[in-house]
Amino acid sequence: MLRFLPSLLLPLLLVSFYQRPAASGYTGAAFNAFVDSTDSLLRRAEAYRAGRVGVGELRAQVAVTRLSYKSVAWLVEYSHPTFSAKHFNGAPLLKAEKYGTHSTVQPPEGLQVLDELVYTDPVDAAQLVILARTLTNHARQLQSELSAQAYPMDELLEALRLELVRIPTLYLTGFDTPGSLAGIPESAASLRALEEVLRQQESLNAYPAFPVSATQLAKAAAALDASPDFDSFDRLAFQREHLNPLYRSLGELQRQGGLPATVRFPTGRNPTGLELFSDDFLDPYAYTDLARDEDTPQLRELGRQLFFDSALSEGDRLSCASCHQPEHGYADGLARSPSRRLGETVARNAPTLLNAVYADRYFYDLRAFTLEQQAEHVIFNHAEFNTEYGAILTKLRADAGYRSQFRAAFGDRTIDRDRFSAALASFVLSLRSFNSPFDRYARGETDQLDTRARAGYNLFMGKAACGTCHFAPTFSGLVPPFYTENESEILGVPESPHRFRKILDPDRGRAAGGVHPDDVWIFERSFKTPTVRNAALTAPYFHNGAYETLGLVVDFYDHGGGAGLGLEVVNQTLPPDSLHLSSPEREALVAFLESLTDTGDGEPKPIH
Repeated sequence: MLRFLPSLLLPLLLVSFYQRPAASGYTGAAFNAFVDSTDSLLRRAEAYRAGRVGVGELRAQVAVTRLSYKSVAWLVEYSHPTFSAKHFNGAPLLKAEKYGTHSTVQPPEGLQVLDELVYTDPVDAAQLVILARTLTNHARQLQSELSAQAYPMDELLEALRLELVRIPTLYLTGFDTPGSLAGIPESAASLRALEEVLRQQESLNAYPAFPVSATQLAKAAAALDASPDFDSFDRLAFQREHLNPLYRSLGELQRQGGLPATVRFPTGRNPTGLELFSDDFLDPYAYTDLARDEDTPQLRELGRQLFFDSALSEGDRLSCASCHQPEHGYADGLARSPSRRLGETVARNAPTLLNAVYADRYFYDLRAFTLEQQAEHVIFNHAEFNTEYGAILTKLRADAGYRSQFRAAFGDRTIDRDRFSAALASFVLSLRSFNSPFDRYARGETDQLDTRARAGYNLFMGKAACGTCHFAPTFSGLVPPFYTENESEILGVPESPHRFRKILDPDRGRAAGGVHPDDVWIFERSFKTPTVRNAALTAPYFHNGAYETLGLVVDFYDHGGGAGLGLEVVNQTLPPDSLHLSSPEREALVAFLESLTDTGDGEPKPIH
């Protein structure tokens, strides 16, 4: 099982890191150049504060420093992911840092903050100097280590593949460059760095995939050099023609070289997966307490039986399927799901369970930390099952059919809480959805996809900025490239989109979820970013189910969320400015969302 390992176990992962043959050729010159560039940025920031240079020169230097970072990001963010996210290239949002049972709010720092700052009018010169000085100090902290360290070949290739995940999900979406939107030239710089590093690895020359990979990297960088501006760039074509073949060929190079598929840090990504939009790109067993070798068709069938059985609830009134119906994409088509109390509802809209396994936290307020714990919340909730494990187990033990199914799944007649939870997890884990018309087109298996859906994907991942919160391939808040953390966002959703005078929905969201470190002001009205896969089946939308159609949802984002509608929304994480989408662009976004529909034959995916 690889449910995200606690940090105290990480040193154990590093033991083998220093025992395998190291890749040669990387001298740290690129990182030294990055350090020099941060020094230049600090000098330019001080000159700007003194009035000796203008904002144009300042922006140019930030761009140079960012490009310099892109030549080493593949290595820094692989070998020091926490350090780099905090000090080099984290999102420009306030952070909650956990101390004991509570959190303190920390301001962001690094290159994304600088990129946004220098495109703000007026530029805060004092803050600019502080950020630039902090950046160069942290760069120097790593300089001696990264200049001298040799890296095992298997980890080097894995670091290169991870960078190929960042390019479409973080760089080309504009997530990395919130001010300049310079994701295209920065991606090109990254690809050129990958090519240079790969060509230095002489020990790989003998393998057929080596020249293929190196040539593909050069072609991909050249394609970006020739690309138009950010808004008109065809990201989908680039994924099909360049990134998919690159990801596959580097994986093939690993296999030809007999190198292990290394996992250095906890990740939900499957290191042997072949491409971004395939069912095997993420490992569902990384997100549950259930191990792959424990899962069987018999266990899954038991889980299915439990999922649809209303006898699990008090009074036999509700089953899991009451609120998660296959015909509604495993949602229920209602604004708020019915409570076990007649005439009442639960507090929030029921989200889809398709791909629900791919998360490190569950519910809109992220109060549960495993699939198994998520089910537990439903069992004990007075408005839902209103029961407890003892009562459920008594019913199951008294049922001859269940006794037989548990024996088939586990080899003996024991029926206990852990086995009950494992069976439900097995079924929910099987509800995976990566074979939509969009997925098949993105993988190159077909050339058939509505032209509006293609345009909609490019808008989603570009101008409309949807992909900066709904990350590919899950199109949820599961953050690439490690896919171990779920984001939540403050959107300012009103109680109703139809009232002339909009009123902010009062639900406090994550801040009131009962997880003490989340009880901070930056999480007020913050909600988990759900997947938009199968969204055509799961109306109505948002945590309160207030928006009946995808068109209304797109309009809400186009206006800039609640703040864009004139509501006072503290710390809204969605930019309040209008996206200025045309009517055809809004229609294209809806067409893309509809192209993500994948229920297959209605059956769970097989174990693989």
